[in-house]
Amino acid sequence: MKEELMMSVSGVRGIVGKSLTPSLLIRLAQAFGTLVGPGTVVVGRDTRLSGEMVKHAVFSGLISSGCEVIDIEICPTPTIQLMAKELKAKGGLAITASHNPIEWNALKFISSTGMFLNEKQAKKLFKIFNENSFRQVSWDGLKVGMTYPLAVRAHLKKIMDFLDVEKIRKKSFKVVVDCCNGAGSVISPALLRELGCFVVEVNTNTDGFFPRPPEPIPQNLGVLCSVVKATGSDIGFAHDSDADRLSIVSEKGIAVGEEMTLELAADYVLSKKKGIVVTNLSTSMAIDDIVKRHSGRLIRTKVGEINVTTQAKKYKAVIAGEGNGGVINPRIHYGRDGIATLGLILEYMASENKSISQLISRIPVYHIEKKKIQVARENIAPTIENIKNEYKDKKIDCTDGIKILMDHAWIHFRASGTEPVIRVIAEAKTKSQAEKLCNDGMKLVKKISQ
Repeated sequence: MKEELMMSVSGVRGIVGKSLTPSLLIRLAQAFGTLVGPGTVVVGRDTRLSGEMVKHAVFSGLISSGCEVIDIEICPTPTIQLMAKELKAKGGLAITASHNPIEWNALKFISSTGMFLNEKQAKKLFKIFNENSFRQVSWDGLKVGMTYPLAVRAHLKKIMDFLDVEKIRKKSFKVVVDCCNGAGSVISPALLRELGCFVVEVNTNTDGFFPRPPEPIPQNLGVLCSVVKATGSDIGFAHDSDADRLSIVSEKGIAVGEEMTLELAADYVLSKKKGIVVTNLSTSMAIDDIVKRHSGRLIRTKVGEINVTTQAKKYKAVIAGEGNGGVINPRIHYGRDGIATLGLILEYMASENKSISQLISRIPVYHIEKKKIQVARENIAPTIENIKNEYKDKKIDCTDGIKILMDHAWIHFRASGTEPVIRVIAEAKTKSQAEKLCNDGMKLVKKISQ
């Protein structure tokens, strides 16, 4: 099961040397080059050891289909998205498996808008791939590519232009940043210094080895918590391997959970400008309360960045994102951006003259439990359908998998687009109720899927 290839609107992920091979990567890049047509394609990667191999396979596929590659080297996924639009490219390819373990790698496909491919575009891409209907140019049609070293600097400038830099600089915050030795290492410490912060770096080299699991969830942030407390820092920040997500550790050395990032960002942005917030079905109910407090409007979508960004753009949302620490600030670009979010949180602290713990105390308290269980690919859809039958007497939302709605509580079952698992997420007003809901859900999945 671990050797399965995950192909979805979130891209293509696999284990390097098993399900993800050079020949497969070349074909995927050929398919993408065929889809977007002749022209420039921006390519960047995270720091994984397999990144160089994947990059060169991707270059071969793109060049053979008539594309001209712009290599922006190691950089965050949001940087690649931003550059695809700013450089007026036909598209972009991010080489990163994001929160997946180090043995995985992946391709994330980006359109000329700087947003990921939507479902319709992804289906067309995979049709080209499955039918091997690639554009093949002759020797005299091959384009010479180029390296573009200014991508990170351009991203930094975009963020700095958005923030109230002087207000943040006056506070001289002491900040610990943990980049998991990922792509955030090349930009987040630099941004913090530009913002006048005293920076303590944790896991910010780019040697390709991850010192902790990449997903920035509380159980993976023990070292960051200890360093924040030991150094008397004002806040700690943590990224995943491609820095599209951000988690927060308070000045007390407590990892507050990845859900809190969007909640704080929304609370601040809505206090300055009323409007629409877009998030997915699996995000905490706290966001409902925050939006209501500010007389805004909340729109929920299927899980997945492209689903959220599409609706955020359609409804001109003032802020958007997902409960995994991925915040979308439309004034910068339509993509999850952990680096821009880092700056926004510091601006919130500076504007309110409050500690991060004081700002967190404003957020409604709910308890959310997130688990996942491996299920054979062929059993995932039938399992979710059978779960629906188990809850037929309850209020159900079938927008994305099965979400059962209760009074001040819910449980959500859905197939992952990034791993061969069913995700089970539950939320309630008390920790014990959320844990029971989630554990009962896991038992149900295990029973039905066998």
